[in-house]
Amino acid sequence: MDRLAISSGLMTATLSKNISELRQQIGTTSTEATTGRYQDLTLHMSGRIGKAMLGQKALTDLYTERDVLNLRASRLNLLQISLTNLQDSATGIAADMLNAIGTDHDIGIKTTARDAKTALDTIFSALNVRYGERFLFSGDATASQPFPDSSVLMNDVEQMASTATDTADFQTQLGAYFDSPTGGWLQNVYKGSTIASDPESVSADHSAIKSLISDLAVLAASGPDGTLSELTGYKDLVQTISLKLTSSETGITDLRADLGVFEERISTNLKNLATEETLLTEAFNQMTARDQYEAATELQSLQSMLEASYLITARLSKLSLTNYLG
Repeated sequence: MDRLAISSGLMTATLSKNISELRQQIGTTSTEATTGRYQDLTLHMSGRIGKAMLGQKALTDLYTERDVLNLRASRLNLLQISLTNLQDSATGIAADMLNAIGTDHDIGIKTTARDAKTALDTIFSALNVRYGERFLFSGDATASQPFPDSSVLMNDVEQMASTATDTADFQTQLGAYFDSPTGGWLQNVYKGSTIASDPESVSADHSAIKSLISDLAVLAASGPDGTLSELTGYKDLVQTISLKLTSSETGITDLRADLGVFEERISTNLKNLATEETLLTEAFNQMTARDQYEAATELQSLQSMLEASYLITARLSKLSLTNYLG
Protein backbone atom coordinates (compact mmCIF):
# COMPACT_ATOMS: atom_id res chain seq x y z
CA MET A 1 0.00 0.00 0.00
CA ASP A 2 2.90 2.37 0.73
CA ARG A 3 4.30 1.76 -2.77
CA LEU A 4 0.88 2.44 -4.26
CA ALA A 5 0.58 5.68 -2.29
CA ILE A 6 4.06 6.77 -3.40
CA SER A 7 3.29 5.92 -7.01
CA SER A 8 -0.01 7.78 -6.81
CA GLY A 9 1.74 10.78 -5.30
CA LEU A 10 4.33 10.84 -8.08
CA MET A 11 1.61 10.66 -10.70
CA THR A 12 -0.28 13.48 -9.01
CA ALA A 13 2.85 15.64 -8.92
CA THR A 14 3.56 14.90 -12.58
CA LEU A 15 -0.01 15.76 -13.52
CA SER A 16 0.17 19.00 -11.53
CA LYS A 17 3.28 19.99 -13.47
CA ASN A 18 1.57 19.10 -16.76
CA ILE A 19 -1.49 21.09 -15.77
CA SER A 20 0.67 24.14 -15.03
CA GLU A 21 2.39 23.81 -18.40
CA LEU A 22 -0.93 23.34 -20.18
CA ARG A 23 -2.37 26.45 -18.56
CA GLN A 24 0.68 28.44 -19.67
CA GLN A 25 0.36 27.10 -23.21
CA ILE A 26 -3.35 27.92 -23.23
CA GLY A 27 -2.60 31.51 -22.17
CA THR A 28 0.00 31.89 -24.90
CA THR A 29 -2.13 30.26 -27.60
CA SER A 30 -5.20 32.27 -26.57
CA THR A 31 -3.22 35.50 -27.02
CA GLU A 32 -1.91 34.32 -30.40
CA ALA A 33 -5.39 33.34 -31.55
CA THR A 34 -6.57 36.86 -30.65
CA THR A 35 -3.65 38.92 -31.97
CA GLY A 36 -2.69 36.73 -34.92
CA ARG A 37 0.97 37.03 -33.94
CA TYR A 38 3.41 34.70 -32.18
CA GLN A 39 3.89 35.77 -28.59
CA ASP A 40 7.46 34.52 -28.25
CA LEU A 41 9.10 35.83 -31.40
CA THR A 42 12.58 34.78 -30.29
CA LEU A 43 11.48 31.13 -30.03
CA HIS A 44 9.50 31.25 -33.27
CA MET A 45 12.04 33.03 -35.44
CA SER A 46 15.25 31.68 -33.98
CA GLY A 47 18.14 33.23 -35.96
CA ARG A 48 15.86 35.63 -37.86
CA ILE A 49 14.78 37.58 -34.79
CA GLY A 50 17.20 40.44 -35.55
CA LYS A 51 15.54 41.08 -38.89
CA ALA A 52 12.11 41.07 -37.28
CA MET A 53 13.18 43.51 -34.59
CA LEU A 54 14.55 45.87 -37.23
CA GLY A 55 11.19 45.72 -39.00
CA GLN A 56 9.38 46.44 -35.74
CA LYS A 57 11.67 49.39 -34.99
CA ALA A 58 11.02 50.79 -38.46
CA LEU A 59 7.28 50.66 -37.75
CA THR A 60 7.73 52.30 -34.34
CA ASP A 61 9.79 55.10 -35.90
CA LEU A 62 7.14 55.53 -38.56
CA TYR A 63 4.39 55.88 -35.93
CA THR A 64 6.45 58.51 -34.10
CA GLU A 65 7.04 60.47 -37.29
CA ARG A 66 3.35 60.32 -38.14
CA ASP A 67 2.41 61.65 -34.68
CA VAL A 68 4.79 64.58 -35.15
CA LEU A 69 3.35 65.32 -38.60
CA ASN A 70 -0.20 65.20 -37.25
CA LEU A 71 0.80 67.59 -34.46
CA ARG A 72 2.27 70.02 -37.00
CA ALA A 73 -0.84 69.70 -39.16
CA SER A 74 -3.11 70.49 -36.20
CA ARG A 75 -1.12 73.62 -35.35
CA LEU A 76 -1.17 74.80 -38.96
CA ASN A 77 -4.91 74.20 -39.13
CA LEU A 78 -5.44 76.41 -36.06
CA LEU A 79 -3.26 79.11 -37.61
CA GLN A 80 -5.33 78.98 -40.80
CA ILE A 81 -8.60 79.16 -38.86
CA SER A 82 -7.37 82.21 -36.95
CA LEU A 83 -6.16 83.96 -40.10
CA THR A 84 -9.51 83.21 -41.75
CA ASN A 85 -11.21 84.90 -38.79
CA LEU A 86 -8.97 87.92 -39.34
CA GLN A 87 -10.03 88.17 -42.97
CA ASP A 88 -13.71 87.56 -42.27
CA SER A 89 -13.73 90.20 -39.53
CA ALA A 90 -12.28 92.87 -41.83
CA THR A 91 -14.32 92.00 -44.92
CA GLY A 92 -16.50 94.85 -46.17
CA ILE A 93 -15.22 97.48 -43.75
CA ALA A 94 -13.00 99.24 -46.32
CA ALA A 95 -15.81 99.45 -48.90
CA ASP A 96 -18.33 100.66 -46.31
CA MET A 97 -15.97 103.38 -45.05
CA LEU A 98 -15.10 104.56 -48.56
CA ASN A 99 -18.79 104.83 -49.38
CA ALA A 100 -19.62 106.66 -46.16
CA ILE A 101 -16.70 109.10 -46.28
CA GLY A 102 -17.27 109.75 -49.99
CA THR A 103 -20.87 110.81 -49.32
CA ASP A 104 -20.11 112.62 -46.04
CA HIS A 105 -22.55 110.27 -44.33
CA ASP A 106 -21.75 110.73 -40.64
CA ILE A 107 -23.99 107.90 -39.46
CA GLY A 108 -22.37 105.54 -41.98
CA ILE A 109 -18.89 106.65 -40.85
CA LYS A 110 -19.82 106.14 -37.20
CA THR A 111 -21.31 102.71 -37.87
CA THR A 112 -18.30 101.57 -39.89
CA ALA A 113 -15.91 102.86 -37.22
CA ARG A 114 -17.82 100.79 -34.69
CA ASP A 115 -17.58 97.76 -37.01
CA ALA A 116 -13.81 98.30 -37.26
CA LYS A 117 -13.54 98.32 -33.45
CA THR A 118 -15.57 95.08 -33.25
CA ALA A 119 -13.32 93.51 -35.89
CA LEU A 120 -10.29 94.58 -33.89
CA ASP A 121 -11.66 92.86 -30.78
CA THR A 122 -12.31 89.68 -32.75
CA ILE A 123 -8.83 89.74 -34.27
CA PHE A 124 -7.09 90.15 -30.91
CA SER A 125 -9.06 87.19 -29.58
CA ALA A 126 -8.24 85.08 -32.65
CA LEU A 127 -4.53 85.87 -32.34
CA ASN A 128 -4.54 84.73 -28.71
CA VAL A 129 -5.30 81.16 -29.81
CA ARG A 130 -3.15 78.41 -28.35
CA TYR A 131 -2.49 74.73 -28.90
CA GLY A 132 -2.16 73.11 -25.49
CA GLU A 133 0.02 75.53 -23.53
CA ARG A 134 1.58 77.03 -26.66
CA PHE A 135 0.36 80.40 -27.97
CA LEU A 136 0.57 80.10 -31.73
CA PHE A 137 1.02 83.77 -32.64
CA SER A 138 3.66 84.67 -30.05
CA GLY A 139 6.65 83.71 -32.17
CA ASP A 140 9.34 82.07 -30.07
CA ALA A 141 7.72 83.32 -26.83
CA THR A 142 5.15 80.53 -26.95
CA ALA A 143 4.36 80.77 -23.22
CA SER A 144 3.28 84.42 -23.50
CA GLN A 145 -0.20 85.50 -24.52
CA PRO A 146 0.42 87.91 -27.41
CA PHE A 147 -2.27 90.50 -26.74
CA PRO A 148 -4.10 92.27 -23.92
CA ASP A 149 -7.48 93.89 -24.48
CA SER A 150 -7.64 95.95 -27.70
CA SER A 151 -8.51 99.02 -25.64
CA VAL A 152 -4.77 99.47 -24.92
CA LEU A 153 -4.11 99.98 -28.64
CA MET A 154 -7.14 102.23 -29.11
CA ASN A 155 -6.12 104.46 -26.22
CA ASP A 156 -2.68 104.89 -27.78
CA VAL A 157 -4.19 105.74 -31.19
CA GLU A 158 -6.50 108.30 -29.60
CA GLN A 159 -3.52 109.80 -27.79
CA MET A 160 -1.57 110.14 -31.03
CA ALA A 161 -4.57 111.80 -32.68
CA SER A 162 -4.87 114.29 -29.83
CA THR A 163 -1.19 115.31 -30.01
CA ALA A 164 -0.84 115.36 -33.82
CA THR A 165 -0.76 118.72 -35.60
CA ASP A 166 -2.37 117.28 -38.73
CA THR A 167 -2.98 113.94 -40.42
CA ALA A 168 0.55 113.84 -41.85
CA ASP A 169 1.97 114.18 -38.34
CA PHE A 170 -0.47 111.52 -37.14
CA GLN A 171 0.73 109.10 -39.83
CA THR A 172 4.34 109.76 -38.89
CA GLN A 173 3.56 108.97 -35.25
CA LEU A 174 1.59 105.90 -36.31
CA GLY A 175 4.51 104.60 -38.38
CA ALA A 176 6.93 105.01 -35.48
CA TYR A 177 4.40 103.41 -33.11
CA PHE A 178 4.23 100.18 -35.14
CA ASP A 179 7.70 100.01 -36.68
CA SER A 180 10.12 101.31 -34.06
CA PRO A 181 11.57 98.84 -31.49
CA THR A 182 10.71 101.45 -28.85
CA GLY A 183 7.25 102.17 -30.26
CA GLY A 184 4.01 101.55 -28.44
CA TRP A 185 3.21 98.40 -30.42
CA LEU A 186 6.08 96.46 -28.85
CA GLN A 187 6.10 98.34 -25.56
CA ASN A 188 2.38 98.39 -24.77
CA VAL A 189 0.49 95.98 -27.02
CA TYR A 190 2.26 92.96 -28.48
CA LYS A 191 3.72 90.73 -25.74
CA GLY A 192 5.11 87.92 -27.89
CA SER A 193 8.45 87.61 -29.68
CA THR A 194 9.23 89.32 -32.96
CA ILE A 195 11.23 86.21 -33.92
CA ALA A 196 9.60 83.00 -35.17
CA SER A 197 12.40 80.43 -35.53
CA ASP A 198 10.01 77.69 -36.58
CA PRO A 199 9.21 78.34 -40.27
CA GLU A 200 5.72 76.88 -39.69
CA SER A 201 4.91 79.38 -36.93
CA VAL A 202 3.69 82.96 -37.27
CA SER A 203 4.42 85.93 -35.07
CA ALA A 204 1.60 88.46 -34.74
CA ASP A 205 4.35 91.01 -35.41
CA HIS A 206 4.28 89.77 -39.02
CA SER A 207 3.96 92.74 -41.37
CA ALA A 208 0.67 91.51 -42.89
CA ILE A 209 -1.01 91.09 -39.51
CA LYS A 210 0.42 94.32 -38.12
CA SER A 211 -0.75 96.24 -41.19
CA LEU A 212 -4.29 94.90 -40.86
CA ILE A 213 -4.44 95.80 -37.18
CA SER A 214 -3.02 99.27 -37.79
CA ASP A 215 -5.56 100.05 -40.51
CA LEU A 216 -8.52 98.82 -38.46
CA ALA A 217 -7.36 100.77 -35.41
CA VAL A 218 -7.26 104.01 -37.41
CA LEU A 219 -10.70 103.37 -38.93
CA ALA A 220 -12.05 102.49 -35.48
CA ALA A 221 -10.89 105.91 -34.30
CA SER A 222 -12.35 107.67 -37.35
CA GLY A 223 -15.81 108.34 -36.00
CA PRO A 224 -17.12 111.87 -36.65
CA ASP A 225 -17.09 112.61 -32.92
CA GLY A 226 -13.49 111.45 -32.38
CA THR A 227 -10.31 113.50 -32.06
CA LEU A 228 -9.02 112.23 -35.40
CA SER A 229 -11.89 113.89 -37.26
CA GLU A 230 -10.68 117.31 -36.07
CA LEU A 231 -7.34 117.02 -37.91
CA THR A 232 -6.71 118.72 -41.22
CA GLY A 233 -6.85 116.19 -44.04
CA TYR A 234 -9.10 113.83 -42.05
CA LYS A 235 -11.21 112.78 -45.05
CA ASP A 236 -8.20 112.01 -47.23
CA LEU A 237 -6.61 110.04 -44.39
CA VAL A 238 -9.68 107.83 -43.93
CA GLN A 239 -9.84 107.19 -47.69
CA THR A 240 -6.14 106.31 -47.79
CA ILE A 241 -6.39 103.95 -44.82
CA SER A 242 -9.51 102.29 -46.26
CA LEU A 243 -7.68 101.56 -49.51
CA LYS A 244 -4.68 100.35 -47.53
CA LEU A 245 -6.93 98.01 -45.57
CA THR A 246 -7.85 96.26 -48.82
CA SER A 247 -4.15 95.66 -49.51
CA SER A 248 -3.66 94.44 -45.93
CA GLU A 249 -6.37 91.85 -46.45
CA THR A 250 -4.47 90.64 -49.51
CA GLY A 251 -1.37 90.35 -47.34
CA ILE A 252 -3.24 87.96 -45.03
CA THR A 253 -4.23 85.88 -48.06
CA ASP A 254 -0.58 85.67 -49.08
CA LEU A 255 0.39 84.62 -45.55
CA ARG A 256 -2.23 81.88 -45.59
CA ALA A 257 -0.90 80.69 -48.95
CA ASP A 258 2.60 80.42 -47.47
CA LEU A 259 1.26 78.26 -44.64
CA GLY A 260 -0.68 76.23 -47.19
CA VAL A 261 2.62 75.14 -48.75
CA PHE A 262 3.64 73.57 -45.44
CA GLU A 263 0.23 71.92 -45.10
CA GLU A 264 0.56 70.38 -48.55
CA ARG A 265 4.01 69.02 -47.73
CA ILE A 266 2.74 67.46 -44.52
CA SER A 267 -0.22 65.93 -46.34
CA THR A 268 2.13 64.42 -48.93
CA ASN A 269 4.44 63.06 -46.22
CA LEU A 270 1.50 61.47 -44.39
CA LYS A 271 0.37 59.75 -47.60
CA ASN A 272 3.90 58.46 -48.17
CA LEU A 273 4.07 57.17 -44.60
CA ALA A 274 0.75 55.37 -45.04
CA THR A 275 2.17 53.55 -48.08
CA GLU A 276 5.39 52.74 -46.24
CA GLU A 277 3.42 51.49 -43.23
CA THR A 278 1.45 49.10 -45.44
CA LEU A 279 4.63 47.63 -46.91
CA LEU A 280 6.45 47.35 -43.56
CA THR A 281 3.43 45.84 -41.83
CA GLU A 282 3.02 43.23 -44.57
CA ALA A 283 6.70 42.28 -44.35
CA PHE A 284 6.59 42.12 -40.54
CA ASN A 285 3.41 40.03 -40.59
CA GLN A 286 4.95 37.54 -42.98
CA MET A 287 7.71 36.95 -40.45
CA THR A 288 5.69 37.01 -37.24
CA ALA A 289 2.05 36.23 -38.06
CA ARG A 290 0.33 33.23 -36.49
CA ASP A 291 -2.50 31.51 -38.31
CA GLN A 292 -5.47 32.38 -36.08
CA TYR A 293 -7.53 29.38 -37.22
CA GLU A 294 -4.63 27.06 -36.45
CA ALA A 295 -4.16 28.74 -33.07
CA ALA A 296 -7.86 28.41 -32.26
CA THR A 297 -7.79 24.70 -33.14
CA GLU A 298 -4.71 24.17 -30.98
CA LEU A 299 -6.40 26.06 -28.16
CA GLN A 300 -9.39 23.72 -28.23
CA SER A 301 -7.04 20.73 -28.10
CA LEU A 302 -5.12 22.17 -25.14
CA GLN A 303 -8.33 22.91 -23.27
CA SER A 304 -9.50 19.31 -23.79
CA MET A 305 -6.16 18.02 -22.49
CA LEU A 306 -6.43 20.30 -19.46
CA GLU A 307 -9.93 19.06 -18.66
CA ALA A 308 -8.73 15.45 -18.94
CA SER A 309 -5.80 16.19 -16.63
CA TYR A 310 -8.11 17.72 -14.06
CA LEU A 311 -10.34 14.64 -14.26
CA ILE A 312 -7.42 12.21 -13.79
CA THR A 313 -6.09 14.26 -10.89
CA ALA A 314 -9.48 14.15 -9.22
CA ARG A 315 -9.68 10.38 -9.61
CA LEU A 316 -6.16 9.89 -8.24
CA SER A 317 -7.06 12.02 -5.26
CA LYS A 318 -10.08 9.82 -4.53
CA LEU A 319 -7.96 6.65 -4.96
CA SER A 320 -5.35 7.98 -2.56
CA LEU A 321 -8.00 8.78 -0.01
CA THR A 322 -9.48 5.26 -0.31
CA ASN A 323 -6.01 3.68 0.10
CA TYR A 324 -5.42 5.82 3.16
CA LEU A 325 -8.73 4.89 4.75
CA GLY A 326 -8.20 1.21 3.89
